[in-house]
Amino acid sequence: MGIDRDSGRGPTLKGRKLYIPQMSYSGAAAFAAAFRSVGIDAEVCPDSDARTLELGRRHTSGEECLPACVTLGNFLKIVERPGFEAARTAFFMPTADGPCRFGQYAPYIRKVLRDIGLDEVPVFSPSSKDGYGGMAEQKNELMRNALRALSASDALRKMLHRTRPYETHAGDTDKVFARAIKGVERVIERPGVPTEKRMQDLVAALTAARDEFRAVPADFTRKRPLVGVVGEIFCRLTPFTNDQTIRKLEEYGAECTLAHIVEWVWYTNDEHQKRLRQSGRRFSKAMLAAKIKDHIQHKDEHRIHQVFHAELRGYEDPPIEEVLEYSMPYLPHTGALGEMTLSVGKAIFHYHQGCDGVVDISPFTCMNGIVTEAVYPKVSADHDHMPMRNFFFDGTQTDLDRDVAIFVELARAYEARKKTTRIHPTNCAA
Repeated sequence: MGIDRDSGRGPTLKGRKLYIPQMSYSGAAAFAAAFRSVGIDAEVCPDSDARTLELGRRHTSGEECLPACVTLGNFLKIVERPGFEAARTAFFMPTADGPCRFGQYAPYIRKVLRDIGLDEVPVFSPSSKDGYGGMAEQKNELMRNALRALSASDALRKMLHRTRPYETHAGDTDKVFARAIKGVERVIERPGVPTEKRMQDLVAALTAARDEFRAVPADFTRKRPLVGVVGEIFCRLTPFTNDQTIRKLEEYGAECTLAHIVEWVWYTNDEHQKRLRQSGRRFSKAMLAAKIKDHIQHKDEHRIHQVFHAELRGYEDPPIEEVLEYSMPYLPHTGALGEMTLSVGKAIFHYHQGCDGVVDISPFTCMNGIVTEAVYPKVSADHDHMPMRNFFFDGTQTDLDRDVAIFVELARAYEARKKTTRIHPTNCAA
């Protein structure tokens, strides 16, 4: 966060509304609920549209990646709302180390706010360097609720993508998904709820959502190729920035399994512990605290995903250590950092999972996407020539239909000859 000149501390969020960028609406909504659980008024940024790009591009040079433009543009849409008050507003923008320009988003947003006379609006910016440990007062409760919220949204998104391609009435699954996210918000946002009670209520809400997904009329006898979707986290999770690529893959006959948000949490936890070891603190209190946090977070995630055990059999995400091990021959995590390593490792996992292709979604000029595009031909050749394709986005209108249609046909052809098998979804209704 910025520095309060009088106290030397970061400005408080008390009395301000904290706006959360839409890195998927469902994840952002659940995350905002976690802030509300500790008394911080938080709300999701507005949906992205043409005005978003107009405002974002007005204050960028064109060399920044699309998520930077979209995030800034949506913050500026809030600024131009009637009744906007700088003294009652804050923006959430975490940061990270590594080759990605994401680490420069928060400083640049602060610069733009200063340039337009809004330097009193703080940008709340926890860092991946310490595993996002500096997340305001009541950080332990906030971080636990946030992890639960994101894990729940990940599980529900998996159910959405597992069910929607097979629904017999268009729109049924989206409606169930929207209701389910609202149910998670209601559980997470309540302040003062004991930890175990909140988890019990969350499991109950997710169980009700699971039963609603089961009740969606669907024909699972229609076999579809399964496409793993990896890439830059904002672009792959935000339909506006990827021109609805997942829906288009579904329209052309595929089913998608999308890399989840919490994957990044496990990666930053692993990187935090690696830094502690490298600095000679292998047996320090900081390492013990990092390991305890990681253990509790994994335990919470397991309880959440256990609700969907039958439905998501065959869709389980691998441990982060497995993803990093898969990437070692191509982009060793000891040298390469960030999403390029995760994307390549996850692509190889998808091969072993029995997927029929991998799509990598990235912003135009994204270093992570450029590197993975260079590596994928070798990865594909080493893995039975499974189709792998990068899609890059810069916010301009493009016709993806031809390329998506071709990719789905390649996936179908691979499905017919591949050596690996997968578990096809079925109706798990009792």
